Amino acid sequence: MPEIRRRGRPKAFNGPQSQNTIQALDRALDVLEALAKAEGMTLSELASQLDQSTATMHRVLATLERREFVEISTDGQIWHIGPEAYRLGAAFLRRSNVIELSRPIMRELMLETGETSNLGIEKDGNVLFVSQVETHESIRAFFPPGTLSPLHASGIGKALLSTYDENRLAKLFEGKDLERFTENTVRSFDQLRSELNRTRDRGYAFDDEERTKGMRCVAAPILNVHGEAVAGISVSGPKHRVEDSDVHRIGERVRRAATMVSRRLGAP
Repeated sequence: MPEIRRRGRPKAFNGPQSQNTIQALDRALDVLEALAKAEGMTLSELASQLDQSTATMHRVLATLERREFVEISTDGQIWHIGPEAYRLGAAFLRRSNVIELSRPIMRELMLETGETSNLGIEKDGNVLFVSQVETHESIRAFFPPGTLSPLHASGIGKALLSTYDENRLAKLFEGKDLERFTENTVRSFDQLRSELNRTRDRGYAFDDEERTKGMRCVAAPILNVHGEAVAGISVSGPKHRVEDSDVHRIGERVRRAATMVSRRLGAP
């Protein structure tokens, strides 16, 4: 009887990793990742960063441009992510009910507080921002979908971490140096543990200029039907508008918004 293979996987799928990768595809994805992290890059900058020849980079860019995954500025100098990359990324966002269900509540939260509302999920030890409703104020927090931020230095990150048990937290942080962004950034696992205890007591997390100087964030976790944290919702704004006297009021509204989304997801 012939061997039954898993659908979508060739017979050699479980072989050595080097046999299961396509170098040209890897190179193209490296280009997309580099452009996604930058405001735009020249051909020579890309070649230098990825340690490739300009001729190789040009072939990759030309291929991606033909499929609209990248585009070049009108002066023919700077390469950027193209519209097809956005459309492909949007397919990921459509996978999750939490994004669709959160959107009207995020809009209401922005109107109630006057500040930008964000939605983020955990991704490889970071917060991945997946949705945002911006305030109309000229000075505002800006975390476009796709932005990454360390868990320990963001409101949504600390909101998610507050739902983790001690063993899971220890595996992530114990004995590790926590990257410092400002003088307010949590610097040690013990300090983080204390901050998470306060978060649980309050029902919301508070980022007091810990990632970006002058910006504050208040966040709460969103739970699924099993009571697991699947996302975090937040309000972010400059310190001169999110004053100490405003934090608890905003925190209660954020917590209530998180509860509303959680209930729509079937949380107990």
